[in-house]
Amino acid sequence: MNETRRTAFITGSGRNIGKAIALSLAADGFNVIINGSTRRELCDPVAEEARALGIEATVLMGDISDPAAISQMTGAALEQFGAVDVLVNNAAMRPRQSFLEMSEADWDLVFDTNLKSVFRLSQAFLPGMIDKGWGRVIGFTGMNAIKGHAGRVHGSAVKHGVWGMVKAMASEFGPNGITVNAVSPGPILGDRDSQEKAAEISGDVKYIPLGRLGAPEEVAAVVSMLASDRGGFVNGQMIQVNGGAAM
Repeated sequence: MNETRRTAFITGSGRNIGKAIALSLAADGFNVIINGSTRRELCDPVAEEARALGIEATVLMGDISDPAAISQMTGAALEQFGAVDVLVNNAAMRPRQSFLEMSEADWDLVFDTNLKSVFRLSQAFLPGMIDKGWGRVIGFTGMNAIKGHAGRVHGSAVKHGVWGMVKAMASEFGPNGITVNAVSPGPILGDRDSQEKAAEISGDVKYIPLGRLGAPEEVAAVVSMLASDRGGFVNGQMIQVNGGAAM
């Protein structure tokens, strides 16, 4: 292992935005840890593509809503790389449910996946960042969640929670040389789990002044900036990548 090379852990990096982030950071010279919950057949090719860029890449599968899985993955990451310098909390679930039909179990699952995972992963990796005097924690919010999304009250609540964590953690860990920021994507091209979701994203074009959907690589470019030394004076911010759909 290259002892001087920094390492990034990217949740949900088997496809779409997460994949683009992993490959962008690999191109920047970071070792990368690819994570997915179930579909290893998506994650392994991303790791192979990243290794072709001359860095180390490993796949750690696990459900980020599960504290035991997070403990196993973070332990394996630290054993292999010694520290994780950049944590990108990309993975999330976005179920559409009526608020009055939502069960407490539904609410808890979204909170465990989208918010508690940020807490658990950050607690695991921040000590190593503090020891080095350098680190990056990047959270994801979302254009519709921040505006307030009907039918996704739990999703909107957790993304505001992430935004709150980012601001508080940026204040707490800035003195340790660690920046904490959020990225808020708008409608982005990508593989969708259903035709309904694909149609919903495509329908948002009419709200975008640029007249097109964004590309995963355009979100990844912002993450790469935040993860770089050049982005070291950006702290406690939420950067929107939405073509002007929300300003």
